[in-house]
Order: sequence, then C-alpha cells, then structure tokens
Amino acid sequence: MSNNQVQQTLSELNNLPLSQFISEMASICTSKTWQQQLASLRPFQSPEHCYQMAIQAFSQLTEQDWLEAFAGHPMIGDLSSLQKKYSQGKNLSQAEQAQVADAQQTTLNALLKLNQDYLRRYGFIFIVCASGKSAEQMVHLLQQRYGQSRQQELITAAEQQQQISLIRMENLF
Repeated sequence: MSNNQVQQTLSELNNLPLSQFISEMASICTSKTWQQQLASLRPFQSPEHCYQMAIQAFSQLTEQDWLEAFAGHPMIGDLSSLQKKYSQGKNLSQAEQAQVADAQQTTLNALLKLNQDYLRRYGFIFIVCASGKSAEQMVHLLQQRYGQSRQQELITAAEQQQQISLIRMENLF
C-alpha cells in the first residue's frame, strides 16, 4: 500500500463516526470495551501509533472483556461454526484456519474433542494465533496448554488474542 493510501486509511479511521468505527473494529476484536477504548484514543498518527493504541486499549481489559473477545472466535477445528455461527470476522477466521481445513478427519476429530475438553475445563474456547499452523500443530499446542491453571491460560489466551487482533489490524493498512 502506498503512503497516500495509508494516510487515506488513517484519515478515514480517525474521522469515522463512533458507531462506524466500533463496527469496523468489531471484525478485529469483539470486546466492546476494547473497541470503545480504541475509539477514545483516536486520532492515530500512523499505523504504528494505531497498533500502540490497540495494545494500550488491551491493557485496560478485565477478565470479562477478554471472555467477550474470545467468544467472537469460532472453535479451532469446528469448521461448521465458521459457516453457521460466526459471520463477524468469518473471512478472517477462515483464512487464519486455512491449514486446519486441509487436515485429516482423524486429526480434526481429535482437535474438536480437545477443544471441547478445554472449554469444559477453562470456561472459554482455546485461543491461538492459528496463522500458518497445521491441525497437528494445533493439537500439540492444545495438549501443551491444557495443563496450565485457569489464570495462566487466561493470560496466554489474552496474549494470543492480541496477536490475532494486531494481525487483523495490519489488513486495514
């Protein structure tokens, strides 16, 4: 993207009415608090400044805000939820989980079972930045993280949520 296009995008983001800005940010992260916080930090001087303000907004989130953000994601491996339940951010999630879609059915079944076990244990879905990861890698990551305490897993999931959101923000520019 040229510098003029980046400046135009920044200008558009800075000048969007609040409701439109919130709607635009909802495809990046579904935490309403994060969306409101980020809106209050406008105007953005550069894409880097926008990312810094996004991180600052993330630092203000409570557990409930994080859970709201997690709820905006389809369960990794549950491809039917991508098609049926989650219209917001659907295309982004599909692209992020592209390698999972190509996995063997047995691996997908294992991934779904582990995700269901994880949800029962922690009370929220497994959040991981799936870009570039195979279904087998996801199974391994789930197995690794499953032994953590709920508090540690909440922190890890929040870090992953930030990473996903920042990647999604890059698409704006």
